[in-house]
Amino acid sequence: MRFDSMVDAIGHTPLVRLRAPGDVQLYAKLELQNPYGMKDRVAREVVLAARESGELAPGAPILESSSGTLALGLALVGAVLGHPVHIVTDPRIDPITLAKLRALGCVVHVVPAMARHGWQSARLERLAELRRELPGAYWPQQYGNPLNPRAYRALAREITADLGQVDVLVGSVGSGGSLCGAARALREHQPALRVVAVDCVGSVLFGQPDLPRRRQSGLGNSLHPENLDHAVIDEIHWLNDREAFAATRDLAREQAIFAGNSAGSVYQVMKGLTARLARGARVVGILPDRGDRYAEGFYDDTYWTEQRLDDLPLAREPVPVPYGSQVTSWSYAPVPRRELIFVESNTTGTGMLALRQAARLGLRPVLLTNRPGRYLGLSDTPAEVVECDTNDIDALRASLSRRARRRPLAGITTTSEFYLVTAATLANCLRLAGSGADAVAACRDKARTRVLLHRAGLAQPRYAVVRAPDQVAAAVARAGLPCVVKPTDDSASTGVRLCRTEAEARAQVAALLAVSVNVRGQATSGAVLVEQYLAGPEVSVETFASDGRVEIVGVTAKEVGPEPHFVEVGHVFPAAQGPASEAVRETARRALVAVGLGHGAAHVEIRLTDAGPVVVEINARLAGGMIPELIRLASGLDLVERQLRAAAGLPVEPLAPPTRYAGIRFLTTATSGVLRAVDGVEEAAALPGVRDVTVTARPGATVGPAVDAYGRLGWVIADGDSPEAVRASLDEALARVALEVTPASDGTAATDEKVMVRA
Repeated sequence: MRFDSMVDAIGHTPLVRLRAPGDVQLYAKLELQNPYGMKDRVAREVVLAARESGELAPGAPILESSSGTLALGLALVGAVLGHPVHIVTDPRIDPITLAKLRALGCVVHVVPAMARHGWQSARLERLAELRRELPGAYWPQQYGNPLNPRAYRALAREITADLGQVDVLVGSVGSGGSLCGAARALREHQPALRVVAVDCVGSVLFGQPDLPRRRQSGLGNSLHPENLDHAVIDEIHWLNDREAFAATRDLAREQAIFAGNSAGSVYQVMKGLTARLARGARVVGILPDRGDRYAEGFYDDTYWTEQRLDDLPLAREPVPVPYGSQVTSWSYAPVPRRELIFVESNTTGTGMLALRQAARLGLRPVLLTNRPGRYLGLSDTPAEVVECDTNDIDALRASLSRRARRRPLAGITTTSEFYLVTAATLANCLRLAGSGADAVAACRDKARTRVLLHRAGLAQPRYAVVRAPDQVAAAVARAGLPCVVKPTDDSASTGVRLCRTEAEARAQVAALLAVSVNVRGQATSGAVLVEQYLAGPEVSVETFASDGRVEIVGVTAKEVGPEPHFVEVGHVFPAAQGPASEAVRETARRALVAVGLGHGAAHVEIRLTDAGPVVVEINARLAGGMIPELIRLASGLDLVERQLRAAAGLPVEPLAPPTRYAGIRFLTTATSGVLRAVDGVEEAAALPGVRDVTVTARPGATVGPAVDAYGRLGWVIADGDSPEAVRASLDEALARVALEVTPASDGTAATDEKVMVRA
């Protein structure tokens, strides 16, 4: 196999069947046959990505804390690509690895003593000093860098190509990247895959107390790395030093593989699983490290005696224990499924999808709802349903506090606009991941949003807040005519109307103020916003924030239905780039900073005026209108999964730029009456480029022109290589679909009328 450089030679490792008694098939993925070890994959991934993004400038140094294999991978990649590499390590580093690093030109910094949290924290303290001394240096942050697990997607592809179906994946855990990254990739096509993690006694990764003087290296940790995703893992095994080292010697003797202790521990667990698996089961173990660095360590009888390894217990079979029990020898436990709490849900679109997606992430979805019957398809999801008063925040807080004492909670979220503040408040109270409740409340209250955006210096329409009918005249005088009248706290364009006269504005305000309870039984704010009408196209900016940093997923071009309403009848993602594109993105970023929204997804609606982009509203949630599905088709990025991961405090992979275009048109009707049938759906769905045709309205339903998003009757989704191709596919599909509507009776005989879809 020919390669143009040592960086290109990384990966492509063999998969070897091991000799084993019985009918279970054991395979070893020999990651130790990478140029320097398994983490060569991570080094290549993070360095190339940093160079491409500009985070790592040509010739700039690379810094990392590592005790072995990642250090060697960075040394390899840095040497080939022309970057000086500084490695911070501790006295446990073996002389062979030290010699290799120095031979490759690395500067090695050895910390002299443990800090408060062991060797790892001492190394991180020294690394922080180096970052101050070497401005412009790149720190890959292997324990929290999402590119770490992503590097192992190639490993998963190699396993699948060589073997096909895999029943069990076994891997050691240090940063969590290799096992979690490979497992997630394999589960995309093999959802029944069982994942078994291998740790060492004295590591904190799975609920054990920290024993910093453990002798094993390459697995275990004294800190909790962000890339360790417990939701991916089904079972955890712990081995003490004696058991791990003895198993590594067995691996050499029984399988002729001279490896390190991480590989030996994986081998021992693989053998231990055989008695519990069905005939013909295929087990793949990831063997990460070579044994040469341990030649004078546990492979040496003198070292064995000096370290008094025989004083430690030696279990020949794994002992099942409850998770959280302190262990001293080979033991195993199921990894508990943490619960992701949903406070109500979206009734269409992402609602039921999110419940199923949470289960695929290894989380246990729990839906709190005051009316389960409103959710079509709820019984087909894996969610536990708890019927309760979801509008009583104090009762919810008390109930979840009690639940958290019995079961581990991963997070609290919702896919319903009406419960965003409730979910954020509860998450804040229980110290779970999420945005501040005050920031979410500022987005829900459109009047408050206006105040904060104005304070931040962002362009705003003229507006006034009306709480009584006698305030309308002054509000209209301030906003001007025509004006837009809308509730400050509703959703789905409900109650939003263009008013061309003061009389129209007065009537709309009166109608909105008369509504005291919304569709979810919550008290309304009792306030109405009267705003200057802004002419121009509308777009939305889909964003994702973490640690206060806002990333732009992309911009969506919108099609809005006929006035006086503002119903979105179509989208295309991504919007075509134009002169204002960067201004639109920057406006969205500044808007999120202004309201303080710094966690998870947000959907910022913007009107493109002659004076520049102006924020219409900010939604502290994923976009509706099936926009997440358009993003998935255009870029492969699953925003629903990403939002659930953020809510559960799980690591998220980097954003992926779109490579195609995708669009949606909603089914609407201009005729008021009763829907009898929908024709042409199968014909439209069979057209090239069309990905989905869904009718949400059922025959017998009363339908009419859409005045808000609830009036849409379904959708058509298409993708293509250009916006023009997408729109052409949507046009052709909509031309095939017809709604049969019996017009509303006006005292004359009713006749069935076939109405072509209006979009």
